[in-house]
Amino acid sequence: MAESTGVAAGADEREVLKLLALDGALAGRARVTCSELGDRLGVSTQTVSRRLQRLEDATLIERRIVSDGQVVETTEAGERVLRGEYADYRRLFEHGQEIELTGTVTGGMGEGSHYISLPGYMRQFESKLGYTPFAGTLNVELNEESVHTRAGVESIEPIRIEGWENDDRTYGPAFCWSASVEADGQMYESAHVIAPERTHHADDQLEVIAPDKLRDVLSIDDGDTLTTYVEK
Repeated sequence: MAESTGVAAGADEREVLKLLALDGALAGRARVTCSELGDRLGVSTQTVSRRLQRLEDATLIERRIVSDGQVVETTEAGERVLRGEYADYRRLFEHGQEIELTGTVTGGMGEGSHYISLPGYMRQFESKLGYTPFAGTLNVELNEESVHTRAGVESIEPIRIEGWENDDRTYGPAFCWSASVEADGQMYESAHVIAPERTHHADDQLEVIAPDKLRDVLSIDDGDTLTTYVEK
């Protein structure tokens, strides 16, 4: 996977990225020409060429020149940009609705209990979330649809848990979003989705904290289905 060069893509480039995705570049490869894209955008061929170059410099697309145009493919970074745009429009037109994320309860790596219990985090949980969380996180593996929907969570203003340090090391910040969870028709309020600012988790991994041990309160175990409703 190509590494980001730090080049930013503006609104004009994102518009081209959207057209490329609609032409098939998101699901695979799209064959396009600058003149055809220019006609659709109402700009010159040279302008389209510059925008494609910026998208490539920003590692949002990969492309190769062929005899009758260009073959373009959206990168993972490009897909993330499009998902961010999608999330913004969902916020715009679905104001006040919850973001619903469904997945399967899984076992964690045991790190949640350690980090949640650290005093530098615990003090902030108590003051900013209004409760002392159970020392551990509930881990959920999201289904495919919810992986896509999850982009909407990042467009919601989070509760920021600041980083801190002690004599041994520095601990990074994290973000929390108010949520409720449901399993087998039983609802639990006053939970939060939590995500470290820097995380090794994939997009299909979700962590939830709450004042109680959710596995016991909801009588759930690994393999059970859990739905998380993130408040907007």
